[in-house]
Amino acid sequence: MKNFRKLLCLVFCVSLCFACADFNEDVTNDLKSGKYGSDKDGDMKMVTVPFKVHYLGTYMPPGDKCPGTTNVIVDGVGEGTHVGVSTIHFDFCILGATASGDSIFYGNTDAYIIADNGDSLFVSIEGAVVSPPLDDHPDYVVNYWRDEFEILGGTGRFEGATGGGWSDDYNSTEDNNSHHYWEGTITMLKGKR
Repeated sequence: MKNFRKLLCLVFCVSLCFACADFNEDVTNDLKSGKYGSDKDGDMKMVTVPFKVHYLGTYMPPGDKCPGTTNVIVDGVGEGTHVGVSTIHFDFCILGATASGDSIFYGNTDAYIIADNGDSLFVSIEGAVVSPPLDDHPDYVVNYWRDEFEILGGTGRFEGATGGGWSDDYNSTEDNNSHHYWEGTITMLKGKR
């Protein structure tokens, strides 16, 4: 049994390595080729490039920023293009439910990603958590939110960054975490600093 567990752990780790290797490959190759980089003179320029991130969120104890309603705080770990292995932080308010009770609105969100080098990327997202799941969701999805996010700048390499896209997030019966998959574009400075 111990050998089986060790083998299972090894297979999981190797699979994870291969899955992560493909995640950034296309964008990384384009960046290395200069497709999105600086101009011929090596000056900085704003470029728009694909942006994909995924995080596994942990619900934290509620805060007190939302008088009269629930304050939800989530800290997550994951990775993405331009942020590498990184963390994400959400702090938002539950704004109310629909009359039918199938959606719960959230907003007044403070959110940011801390990239692998310590730079911060500020983001905004609000929308609705919807139940029941859609037909295209796996059986373990309890509820989901597919909402627009916006990039609001940041620090370091993300200073002045803009962009956005859509989330494809959910809660699951398999764990107590939130699952976050975002895809869109980011406009940011590239080239020699």
